[in-house]
Amino acid sequence: MFTIFRVPKVANLCVAAAVVLVTAQPSWADDDVNQRIDTLEKELLELKALLKDQAAAQVETLEAIDSQAQLVKSIEQKTSGTKDTYIGGYGELNWANFDGDKKDEFDVQRFIVFLGHSFSDKTRMFSEIEFEHAQVKGGEDGGEVAMEQAYIEHTIKPGLNLKAGLQIVPLGLINEYHEPPVFYGMERNNIETKIIPSTWREIGFQLDGKTMNGFNYFVGTTTTPDASKFTNSSASTGFKKMRVSGKQVTANDMGYFAGFNYTGVPGMKWGGSVWTGNTAQNGQGKGANPELLANVDAPLTIWDLHAQYDANDWKLSALYAAGTLGDTEAINASAGITAGSDDAAPEEFSGWYVEAGYKAFMWGDYNIQPFARYADFNTQEKVATGFTTDPNNADTVMTYGVSFFLDPDVVLKLDVQDFDRNGENDSTNIGIGWMY
Repeated sequence: MFTIFRVPKVANLCVAAAVVLVTAQPSWADDDVNQRIDTLEKELLELKALLKDQAAAQVETLEAIDSQAQLVKSIEQKTSGTKDTYIGGYGELNWANFDGDKKDEFDVQRFIVFLGHSFSDKTRMFSEIEFEHAQVKGGEDGGEVAMEQAYIEHTIKPGLNLKAGLQIVPLGLINEYHEPPVFYGMERNNIETKIIPSTWREIGFQLDGKTMNGFNYFVGTTTTPDASKFTNSSASTGFKKMRVSGKQVTANDMGYFAGFNYTGVPGMKWGGSVWTGNTAQNGQGKGANPELLANVDAPLTIWDLHAQYDANDWKLSALYAAGTLGDTEAINASAGITAGSDDAAPEEFSGWYVEAGYKAFMWGDYNIQPFARYADFNTQEKVATGFTTDPNNADTVMTYGVSFFLDPDVVLKLDVQDFDRNGENDSTNIGIGWMY
């Protein structure tokens, strides 16, 4: 927006001066009046010339501004659409120093590129491409490139949106919002990685809306995990290895979800969500021996309750999540897990955590935030009759450390993790994370 300055009319100034001359009571009655009038006329002529020069200069300035505006408009017309396309992303790298014999490691853990485009005021595209462990070699264990999100969002009316495509399942606090400056610690918390698999995404449709008083809600349907992908090393991470992540998904079964968040109190967010669906895929999954799941449903249900307060220099979070998995005897058979084994698929799993962080020191963009988190989880809380649980799949962990923000979107992290049962995982972690 440009501000145009108006030049006072010289005639108005002359009239005002004349009025002053006629009405003002002179203090120089005994002096030569004609000489005073001549002096005033000379000053008025000089003022008129000065205003004329200023007016001419302002006209030249306005013409230059108009010329620049036309140039910008021309460039925008030649690059139609590019002003509606935008990029972003996040990244994180860390050093993990373990207390025991476990290998210490530096890792470029993630580098994510975000690409979005607005087709109109109502229709938008969002996508994320993820690079893990600095290179692609041998799949996920050696690094991978994966499409993390790719969906269309359309505004049906103000406060009501439709999403369609590959999208994050809206469970918990950080599944959707998992950029490094958003959460404390180098690693995402154990509950939202083992009980709610971190960045769990499915292809599906979602309706989400919000009301004027801060009530947000969402419902939708998605593809489902594949029970035939459960293996004899999966129990320590719940159903995480059953995820399909949008890759040639067997879609004989579909899942459904719903949830809400209330944000009507400044700084406060609390809510809950649930997802449920069958995972047997009518025996046509992509894992080992999927035919052994042909006559079962293998239903999976997972839900959570969460709350977060971020105000007055405090950031407090709490979450509880739990899930159930059915027809685990068939899942075990498909994975080649025999009776008596402690690698069995879980029939129940759960976990919770509480966390507190404090914005202790702020100086310009610098912000130091110490934090502490206590988590309790069991990824194999109950198994089918004839199978046993592995006690190492239940643990508590204390994490404490500090986040040093160089900028609101760039953070240096230091934390220490202390496991109660699995001491070999005790570690000191240092790293950096960013988003843009």
